[in-house]
Amino acid sequence: MNTAGACIVQRDGTVLLEKNHPGFEEARALLIQIAELVKSPANYHTYRITPLSLWNAAARGNSAAEIVAALESVSRWALPPAVVADIQVAVSRYGRLKLQRVDDEEDMLWLEGQDADIMRQLELESSLSDFHLIHIDERRMKLSADYRGSIKQELARLGYPVLDLVGYHEGQSLPFSLREVSSGGKEFKLRTYQEESVAAFTRDQDVGSGGSGVLVLPCGAGKTVIGLAAMACFQCETLILTSSVTSVRQWIAELLDKTTLTPDRIGEYSGEKKQVREVTVSTYQILTHRSRKEEGFKHMSLFNERDWGLIIYDEVHLLPAPVFRATADIQATRRLGLTATLVREDGQERDVFSLIGPKRYEVPWKEMEDSGYIATVLCREIRVAMSAMLEDRYNLAGAREKFRIAAENPQKIAVLRELLKRHTGRQILIIGQYLQQLNQVADELGVPLITGRMPQDERERIFHAFRHRQITVLAVSKVANFAIDLPDAAVAIQISGSFGSRQEEAQRLGRILRPKEDGKTAYFYTLVSEGTREQEFAVRRQLFLIEQGYEYAILREQEDGHIDMFNSSSHTDRIKGVSEA
Repeated sequence: MNTAGACIVQRDGTVLLEKNHPGFEEARALLIQIAELVKSPANYHTYRITPLSLWNAAARGNSAAEIVAALESVSRWALPPAVVADIQVAVSRYGRLKLQRVDDEEDMLWLEGQDADIMRQLELESSLSDFHLIHIDERRMKLSADYRGSIKQELARLGYPVLDLVGYHEGQSLPFSLREVSSGGKEFKLRTYQEESVAAFTRDQDVGSGGSGVLVLPCGAGKTVIGLAAMACFQCETLILTSSVTSVRQWIAELLDKTTLTPDRIGEYSGEKKQVREVTVSTYQILTHRSRKEEGFKHMSLFNERDWGLIIYDEVHLLPAPVFRATADIQATRRLGLTATLVREDGQERDVFSLIGPKRYEVPWKEMEDSGYIATVLCREIRVAMSAMLEDRYNLAGAREKFRIAAENPQKIAVLRELLKRHTGRQILIIGQYLQQLNQVADELGVPLITGRMPQDERERIFHAFRHRQITVLAVSKVANFAIDLPDAAVAIQISGSFGSRQEEAQRLGRILRPKEDGKTAYFYTLVSEGTREQEFAVRRQLFLIEQGYEYAILREQEDGHIDMFNSSSHTDRIKGVSEA
């Protein structure tokens, strides 16, 4: 028995991490690298070791022996032999199959296996018949280069991640450099972790495996700057895909501010403009737009408009299925994914792995907080009672309607008023899912509201006013789930969300992660109706952030519904009149 071990590893690959153990933080830092958080009750966090989590570890250079040794160091008991065997099998499969170029046939590729057994297994897989594999010998098959992405996607689904060593074409040259002083007159220099991120993405170019993959860093860590630095490394024409027109214009502003590229070389491809230039910035929405369902995606041709040497997928966790399909066809182009979280609610993390590339670099959020690169944030879940009339309506409703009734609980507005009083003078975002609820909040509290229906120019005018403190409270709909640059936002109050979306929770907290000039703590509040499906979904929503080291203090509204000011001298920030659950 290892008394210093904070973990109990079970035979099925489930890992229980004791929250109150002295070795909790050390064990959690390890588990983030090799496992996925499943749930987080009060005393034990539950992780699961999966093939995908192990493939990502293997892609970063970790061997099975190193993973087993690290797990043994934090495990209270000896590892079950079945777990050790599963780790060895999963890690050994990464790189066991390789794709390489056929020297004398430019349009053909080798699919090579380390041994004959794996190739015989592949010959029996009916799902591979569409790729017209040509059997050459016991360890090699040949296939058309057109199937490069699709076969990687299918083999990953079958449990055989492919090491792609085919390499990439250079793309059209685009000489430029990063500025040492931004156009605004500020000194500009990459932070250490930003340099490490770029190095992780660009290394191994000589063997063909570098130049594709995903970098995972918190919101506010400067992922755009990392993208610019990667572009500067490759010096080639680049297509940048992101989540919204607001984000498109933020990318363009950063390109002009921090690189020597001139405006005539940077294009915006959106609903309003169709500029295709050496560097083109577009949205996933425009690429997947079509007038009728039976029509094709006419803007998807943007992938072939120029000789791109690099494609950057900003907010890669939002990548829609049609863009996955297009990406499968352009595997000869370098691909960089940027994200704060690889969590996808559709379960397509494996497709990100096979088509964009493995996770090349990740920095835990709390590590960034400790270094002062992102703000310190306290997370609070406030459980709000429902009126007797609303409870009756809730109890008679169907499952989906129950969630919406709870989410739109009018009692939340009283709590919202108290939170606004508590944080008077700070920049506050009120974030919600339902437009009817948001319109009510905006009307009753007299605050501006931004929704996806608002014209882009009007949206940017309000964001500008918020950035310059002409507006201190702003209500926003799901547009807050995407990259918006609001550096002074210090308080986020979430009044409703998309069921159990871990991805959305992370993105919304990300809106307040920029370090504050006054050095003060930021606050992230979630208002949920007590004893409802909304409360159940809140537990799932919080999983990713709990994995990153954030803890939610649970505050409960008293029966009389009165909520006084927060006691700011209290470390737990308890509300007078609100008891901590």
